Amino acid sequence: ATNWRLRRECVSWHESASIGNDWKRLEAMAMVVLKTLRFIRRRAGPTVPLDRINMKAGLQSIVRFTLLRRGFQVAAANVTVEDGIRGSYFGSLVADALCLGSHYEYDAPKIKQAYGGKVVDEYMAPGEQMGGQTHGVGWGARNYHPGTVKGDQTDYGEYNVLVLEHLAKSTNSPHPFDVSEFIPVWQQRLTNGWKQWICTQTKSTYQQIQQGVPIDRLGGNSNAMALRYSSAFAYYKTEEEVVDASRKTMFTHRETTALLGGEFFARVTYRIIHNQITPAEAIREVAKESDPWIQQKVKMALDKVEEASNPNNELSGEEFVDDLALTSMARLWEVGKSEPIKVGKASPTEGTLPGAIYFIVKYESSLIDAAKANAMVGGDNASRSIAIGIVLGAYHGVNGIPEKFRNTLNQWSHSETLLDTFPLLREEGARADDHTEF
Repeated sequence: ATNWRLRRECVSWHESASIGNDWKRLEAMAMVVLKTLRFIRRRAGPTVPLDRINMKAGLQSIVRFTLLRRGFQVAAANVTVEDGIRGSYFGSLVADALCLGSHYEYDAPKIKQAYGGKVVDEYMAPGEQMGGQTHGVGWGARNYHPGTVKGDQTDYGEYNVLVLEHLAKSTNSPHPFDVSEFIPVWQQRLTNGWKQWICTQTKSTYQQIQQGVPIDRLGGNSNAMALRYSSAFAYYKTEEEVVDASRKTMFTHRETTALLGGEFFARVTYRIIHNQITPAEAIREVAKESDPWIQQKVKMALDKVEEASNPNNELSGEEFVDDLALTSMARLWEVGKSEPIKVGKASPTEGTLPGAIYFIVKYESSLIDAAKANAMVGGDNASRSIAIGIVLGAYHGVNGIPEKFRNTLNQWSHSETLLDTFPLLREEGARADDHTEF
């Protein structure tokens, strides 16, 4: 009888044409369903197993959000493959755009003070409320993304958009990622309309190409991880194809740990999407199969999450707990600049990989909370943001991104139009047409 009542309420809610996309109204309507869900809390304890309730994925995400806001602990929802694929791509862009305002600012207290003592809750222009500049330790204070506005991407996010645009040209004939095909597209964008910071490895690789360096020898020895493959999950069917794309899209880098980091998050995200496991489970599973260096960094990150989350530990009570957690996981990096950089917050993979894992696991229940917390720590938060976004976006699905952050992301509509043409989303859409839930 209870199941029948729940199904009736869900059908009524889903078919109501007057709801539209207003999140507050959707949340209000969710309270109707909550009346039927109350018995679950009494029978199943404090955790609501939404994955056992027969309702559409989008509706499930809304009920999940409402439950969380009212103090319920909610078991992971059943996110479809399609929803996870979309979530991994858009999660990376949303998390990246939230970092645009504070990217390369290494002073976490300064960031918090600039935002009125609160956690960032909207996209910001570069250095907004900080005098239009951020202080990249060792590089000086400047506007690192001078052509951008709030809702735009940093260079990390823009690379993901560029790869999306490139793959969109061959969605009717999918094939392994070909660096030689991508280079002309990449060169054209860099010289026409690139609004973001151009990293050292991008500059040096551009020069190498002009000098006639063979493709298999391109790239520099920077140990900074650069994830550019968030659209690959919609294009390639197998894990190995995605891993291949993770390495080839990072053609500007040749250093081992940077490439290992890219591969690690590709495998983690793929397994979340296709095996429907949690981020923590995927991270541990992939780590067991990975290089010992990766295993060491994963253990470091998981141990730090435990330390920062345990109320019996001093770290958990610190005002800037996440900032201290990241900086405590790595050494100071003497780079010959004006001052040493705390690697835990800087670009090298030895800091960005455990740092991203820290935010993913600690804030596993919310992509947006993880993205905000990462943005508030500063440093090279944009590098960490792509990993955080693809992993938690895959886990929560695109419906886990509130309308507020969809509507104000400048690349959303353009990206959505292209992503809809990708092979795995076309196939999933075709299956959905022949299947009626409820």
